[in-house]
Amino acid sequence: MKRWALILVVLLLAPAAAYSQEKPTIVVNPFTMGPDVTWPYDVKVMQAQTVAEFKVLLGKDFDITAEPPAEPKGTVFTLDTQIVAWRAGNVATRLIIGFGAGRESADITYQLTDASGKKVLDKKDTVRTNFYAQTASTGTLAHPFAQKISQRIKDAKLK
Repeated sequence: MKRWALILVVLLLAPAAAYSQEKPTIVVNPFTMGPDVTWPYDVKVMQAQTVAEFKVLLGKDFDITAEPPAEPKGTVFTLDTQIVAWRAGNVATRLIIGFGAGRESADITYQLTDASGKKVLDKKDTVRTNFYAQTASTGTLAHPFAQKISQRIKDAKLK
């Protein structure tokens, strides 16, 4: 009898244990531009690269996707990012002056909202390219964008 009771308890608690292990989901929307911003890169590629970077930086704690899940399992957050200013980098300045001068940079605002639309994170940052250059259709800012935003998400302790 005790054996059957133990089996029944295990069977009843198994779904609760599986549910509690669901990671929250972050949906990364395409980046948008401020009214006077000229952005030379493809925002869909920027979105895809940010999703890939987030999977590395946040994947242990969150499921990362570019599309809202059809059937959400657990908490879903949505990341909206707007580029409010962009400044092209200058290789000559970087080589002559050094010390980080002449790097490509952007001012961004970003909000992470929950399913009810409540902002759980609302930030504005300046992001500068890394000292080394990478060539891609997102310029040299995709990796620093992901690093900055993912650190802010970690600091917010959303879990």
